[in-house]
Amino acid sequence: MTKVDLKIVLLGQQHVGKSCLVDRFLNSKFDAMQKNTIGAAFGAKRVYLPNGRGMTLGIWDTAGAERFESLSRVYYHSAGSALVCFDPSKMDTWKKLDFWVGELQENEPRCRIYLVETKMDLLESGEERIVSEEEVAEYAERINAQLFRTSAKTGYNVVELFVGVARDADKDADKSKMSSSSFMVKDTKTEEKKTQAGCCG
Repeated sequence: MTKVDLKIVLLGQQHVGKSCLVDRFLNSKFDAMQKNTIGAAFGAKRVYLPNGRGMTLGIWDTAGAERFESLSRVYYHSAGSALVCFDPSKMDTWKKLDFWVGELQENEPRCRIYLVETKMDLLESGEERIVSEEEVAEYAERINAQLFRTSAKTGYNVVELFVGVARDADKDADKSKMSSSSFMVKDTKTEEKKTQAGCCG
């Protein structure tokens, strides 16, 4: 059994790269043919903060397909932090953000929200940005979310994202609160159900 200090959930439309982000953070690898998540996948990793404190992150990677949206509530219940992901080169993933943010604000109002741009490597290689940086920054400010721009392929800002989330949780909670919000899971291995290939659930 593993004690998890902070529950993190990843939300966002299918193929925005959630699974790839988690795989990069947990296993330091990138698989362009990552299979789609069915339901959710779980993984855990212990990080150490600049103040020397260790924190075990329990990370839930939820399915982005619409048919699994109702199940997502099960996985983000009691989450301390939510990473709401989108691909800035795909307008449909951007438009879906309001749905996920609304779900969190209604059902988990204490959950801290992070806005995560994925696949920055595609923009650097010439892919057109559909959603402007200014619009993204304004939206993040409006929903009171920190913004992270990431690339699972290159690893850009991935560790910084998860360690930053842990650092914020450490600042937000005193020791007694952190202790009371801890919970137990079977182990730190990723438990997942996947189907057809295509990066990333």
